[in-house]
Formats: sequence, structure tokens, C-alpha cells
Amino acid sequence: MRDLTWADPFDEQAREILRRNDKGRYTIPTAGLYPYQWNWDSAFAAIGFAEFDLDRAWREIETLFEGQWDNGMVPHILFHVPDEGYFPSHDVWKGTGPVASSGISQPPVAAAMARQIFERDPEVGAQRMAGLFDKMVAWHRWFINWRLDRGAVCITHPWEAGRDNAPDWDVAMAAITPEGVGDYKRRDTSHVDSSMRPTKYDYDRYVWLVQRGARMGWNEALMLEDTPFRVADPTMTFTLLRSMRDLAAIGRIMGRDINDFTGWIATLEEGAATLWNDDLGCYDSRDVRSGTWANAISNASFLCWYAGLDTAGMRDIYANVQAQVKYGVPSLSPQDDRFDSKRYWRGPVWGVMNLMIGLGLTEMGLEAEGEALRASTADLIAEHGFAEYFDPMDGSPAGGSSFTWTAAIWLGWASPNARGK
Repeated sequence: MRDLTWADPFDEQAREILRRNDKGRYTIPTAGLYPYQWNWDSAFAAIGFAEFDLDRAWREIETLFEGQWDNGMVPHILFHVPDEGYFPSHDVWKGTGPVASSGISQPPVAAAMARQIFERDPEVGAQRMAGLFDKMVAWHRWFINWRLDRGAVCITHPWEAGRDNAPDWDVAMAAITPEGVGDYKRRDTSHVDSSMRPTKYDYDRYVWLVQRGARMGWNEALMLEDTPFRVADPTMTFTLLRSMRDLAAIGRIMGRDINDFTGWIATLEEGAATLWNDDLGCYDSRDVRSGTWANAISNASFLCWYAGLDTAGMRDIYANVQAQVKYGVPSLSPQDDRFDSKRYWRGPVWGVMNLMIGLGLTEMGLEAEGEALRASTADLIAEHGFAEYFDPMDGSPAGGSSFTWTAAIWLGWASPNARGK
């Protein structure tokens, strides 16, 4: 048997990062840069905790759902403890939930991560999911009620997709004139080189969309009227489809009512088909207002397997992109003129996206590809640390350091000692 002890020091380092970023009931992504609880970050953190503290893993997800709004939405940021240096904070967002929060959501990966944790100990899992199941259903229903276009899941703000400055939103962003935004001070560029972050052009539009939502009290029906930004997104569509399948599986074990899931899954599968760009030969983002394609082969495109969809042509596209980089799956194909190997979601590789793509590949029968991606991600982290994201060409770390979700996916998947790999 292969000696796996080389990974032991990295395992301990990853556990230490989770402990360091642990605020008791929730984790922050990393100190300084992100001082609050982020939605999908927490879901990924939970699978890391599950490797050594199952109770803490469940508590992470339970705390996230303490911030759920009456309409079912789970915010992308929960401002549990005020931090005056962060912008935009709760006083700008003016969220209406039980915990100070943002007014938008994030990719719904919580149910999928919960299933991984559930399967570690189904008896304990059934106990903890007893208080979470209906909340997750309500969140999924919120997406169905307010975020669909032709069955595909849309975003109302680039931050909602988690892929903040991806070129997928360029057309929609260009149509916004950010009048009245005013002066503001970003926190991210004081912690990270500005060449690795979204530009001021992007940020002005981010803030303008936040201010618009706050003025409207985050009323979904009102915000839909003459909406300036609505993009059908592979990230949201594929992660919701996957989480629907996983939540239905949990519900079946627990004897819960899962009748709605059949129709929801069928709707999302039909929606995914509307994201197929024939000219590109790949899944792509679609601007709902203009009907324009992003023409972007992104790491989100390859979440199709994670959603249970093995579409003809995607394997060849994936192999072509992988052949161009040393590590992982870049957030944009290097053949794209917009590719930037270090600027956030316009090129860098992200461990959490690799995790979902890798699991999807393996589950769809592409075991060799899935294992190759897992091993590549393990090498990347072992050689370059637990950074927020990395240059896919040389692996150089970028963004924040000692990052929670990178440590978590190491423990839960990338490490050769991981039980969930």
C-alpha cells in the first residue's frame, strides 16, 4: 500500500486553519479580508470539520440557516459581529432577516454538503437534519419561485453566483450606469494586490446594485420590474440541481415528503438545456435581458457532471482546457482573450470548484479524470499552500491566505487520507 504519511503535516495544518477561523458557531473565510460568515464558504467548511468533529460540522450549517429570511432565502453574508472596516456592511445592505445580512443569496451547495456529512453517521444525520430539512426545502423553493428563466437559475447580482468578476456578466454590467454610488472604501484591496481583485469599474456596479435592492427593501417582485441585471447561470443551475437530488435522497431516508422534488428536478434539467450555447459547444451563461451569450468556457460549465448531466461534447472541451494548464480547472479557458491567470474569476483555479467537478466526474463514470483532478488539486495545495485561489499555469497563490474552504476541501477530498474522496 502506498505510504500516505507525507500528507499528515498538511492534514494538521488544514485542521489548524479551520480552528483558527472558527468563531464558535461559524467560520470566517479568512481573517481580515472576509470577517463574516459566507454562505457557500460555510457549507464547504462543514465537510472539512466532518473529518474530525462531526458535531461542529453540523453546527456550521445550522448557524447558516439561523439567518434564513421569511421568504426562504438564505443570505450570502451573515454579519454576526459588526466589523466597521468592511464594505459594504449590514448598514448598506439593509437586510430584512433575523440576523443582520446581505440581501442576496449564493450557490445552494448546503444540501449537497449536508448529504456528505449525513452519510458519515445517518443516525446522527437524521437527528440534525430534522431541524434543517424544511429550511433547505424552503430555500430551494425560493429559487424556484424567484430566480428561474426558462427553468435555468438566474442571478440578480454578480456576487450571488460566487464568481464575482467572471466575464459571464460583462454584457449585463456594461448596461448599468452606476450613478449616485458615492464614495466608498474597499477592504479587499487593502489586504490583497488589486491586480488579483475586481476592478473599480466592476465594484461601482456591484455597489449600485446593492443600493438599488436596499431601496426596494429586497422585495423580489418589485426588484423584477425593469430589472437591470438578470443572468441565467450554470453555477446556480447546476448546484441547485445537485442539491435538489441530494436533499431528496436525504428526505427519502428520513421518510419526509419529497413529492415537489420530481417536478423541480425536471424543471431544472430543462433549464440546464437552455444554457447550452451551440456556437460555443458548451454550457454558458445567458443574459436574460439581451439574450446575449457570455461565450465563456468556465469552470462553472464543467459542473454539469456534478448535476448529473453527461452531455455530449463536454468531455472533449474539458480535456482541451485541462491540456492548457498545469493545475486544476481554470475559471476561464486560457484560449479566451479575457483570460487573466491571477484576477479572481477571470482565470485562477479554485479548490472548491475542483472538488465539485471532480466528484461529478467520478460519479458519472469518469473515474480516471476525477482522480486526476483530485491529485492535481492535492499537489497544488501541498506545493503552494492554502490560498484562496491559484494561478492555474504555475500554481502561485493568490487572494487571501490560510483560507477556510481550501483547508476544508483538502481534508474532505484532496488529501490522500480523506474519507470523502
